[in-house]
Amino acid sequence: MVAIALEGLGARYGRNTILSDVQTGSLPGGSLTAVIGPNAAGKSTLFKRIAGLVTGPGRIHLTGAEGEDAIRYMPQDTGGNAVLTVYESVLLAAKQGSGWRVADHELGEIDAILAALQIGDLSFRGLGELSGGQRQLVSIAQALVRRPRVLLMDEPTSALDLYRQIEVLDFMQRRARETGMAVLIALHDLNHALRYCEHTIVIADGRMRAGGATAEVITPAMLREIYRVEARVETCSRGRPHLIVDNTAA
Repeated sequence: MVAIALEGLGARYGRNTILSDVQTGSLPGGSLTAVIGPNAAGKSTLFKRIAGLVTGPGRIHLTGAEGEDAIRYMPQDTGGNAVLTVYESVLLAAKQGSGWRVADHELGEIDAILAALQIGDLSFRGLGELSGGQRQLVSIAQALVRRPRVLLMDEPTSALDLYRQIEVLDFMQRRARETGMAVLIALHDLNHALRYCEHTIVIADGRMRAGGATAEVITPAMLREIYRVEARVETCSRGRPHLIVDNTAA
């Protein structure tokens, strides 16, 4: 099974260091890892560094996978070629770098992913006709059809309504378990992290501030220090941890 670990990872734009010393244990495939932190903390930069889009110090240890398509980055900006239809855009993603002959099983896989994301009915709509949330779902399909072993998802639920958020996160959790894929997912809703993610990394001010099992990372002390809120994690009537914010911190 695939696993990814980060050793002293940092990122630079020119001479400016904007991310430093991100250090994790092994983040295993088959599960979701949340990357959390305030706005402009460095979460997107971390994903770009892992994906090789920016340079910097440190090492990325990847086991159980190889090749340039092993790691796939899904950015926040879901812009694309608005001339294409949804189906064409996903097919184009599937064939990128592998020749243009299309097998029946590839078409079947595209159909299955679009159906799982509940956007099969949009297949022949133009990308330019879609809402922001619909484009976000198409972007997820484009990433999954490449069959990455490590998927970096930068706020993939930010434009989705509550129903779609739960559907997508349920699906990604199942997909990770079924394929052994490792998923790192930037989230602002910490209840989603508590519900879906086995591990959590906290980024603030361009540094990793905490990391480990989600239940051990999302604590009142961390929330006060990083998010400046007074909050608690309690167990709901269904036995799930739930974050309750009482107030901003003094």
